[in-house]
Amino acid sequence: MRAIALVALAACLAGCSATRDTARSDAVAAASTGTGAAPAVAMPSIAPGAGEPASTAAPIACADDAGWSDPATPRRIHGDTYFVGTCGITALLVTSDSGHVLLDAGTERAAPQVLANIRALGFRAEDVDYIVNSHAHHDHAGGIAALQRASGATVAAMPDALPILRSGGSTPADPQHGALDRFPGVAATRAIADRGVLRLGPLALTAHATPGHMPGGTSWTWRSCEGAHCIDIAFVDSLTAVSAPGYRFSDERAHPHVLPAFRATFERVRGLPCDLLLTPHPQASTLWSRLGPGATRPLVEPGACRAYADTAERRLQTRLAEERAAR
Repeated sequence: MRAIALVALAACLAGCSATRDTARSDAVAAASTGTGAAPAVAMPSIAPGAGEPASTAAPIACADDAGWSDPATPRRIHGDTYFVGTCGITALLVTSDSGHVLLDAGTERAAPQVLANIRALGFRAEDVDYIVNSHAHHDHAGGIAALQRASGATVAAMPDALPILRSGGSTPADPQHGALDRFPGVAATRAIADRGVLRLGPLALTAHATPGHMPGGTSWTWRSCEGAHCIDIAFVDSLTAVSAPGYRFSDERAHPHVLPAFRATFERVRGLPCDLLLTPHPQASTLWSRLGPGATRPLVEPGACRAYADTAERRLQTRLAEERAAR
């Protein structure tokens, strides 16, 4: 299994290639238990230390069809929460004086960009105490091992996700099993229960089991404040019914747990504390129309989580109808 060398991570601080790609704190409290390559593109020049990027170049404007590893400008989203991912894949840094939490790490190829983005904002990778994940596919978990090596962080995840993250493989219970790329497995891990709370100093991120897209899928919620202005942020996992060729969601005898998991997930997402919706693929929550250069919509949109679940449920119903019509 190929690993990203730490020297590559350091080298990328000066510039990264844009590519389109298909023990520290023990503070996890589980509430339910008590416990193809493109030309090289230079990263923008960003003065570290301000929390908000101060660039001498125009911020990168990300397109909705951006590649998974296309570089993006790191920036503050709200309060203690920053976007440190790429144009095509979300990675978030939630910060505090007691340490930081990284949510997702993009592809293996994008890991140097995520590291560079963290440092460009003035934060130290070594202060990332925890890395958590939405779901263990290579486009969201591929960079975790490299970021874990650079930071020394512990990876916290749902029990169903931990074996996949450790192995870098996939499970036959995943609708996309057989059509997924492998990714580097992670080392130090800790289980967190459904509705468990990851605590780090003043930070408290709640894990919500939201399977369906794959077993172990997890959404995360936390409260973020800018002075007296506090909002509930929801980083909601992918809800799409995507599969390997030949897989039928309507074949409930072959996989009886998938549709019930999806339906329970839709209901859970509708009920999340959700002033601001963020998703593993920025386009799924229209992030680039709400953040950064050319924003045309407000960042906070009431009802976004409910609308996200409603849309996903309609798409699943369409998929089921198409499968049944093709019999």
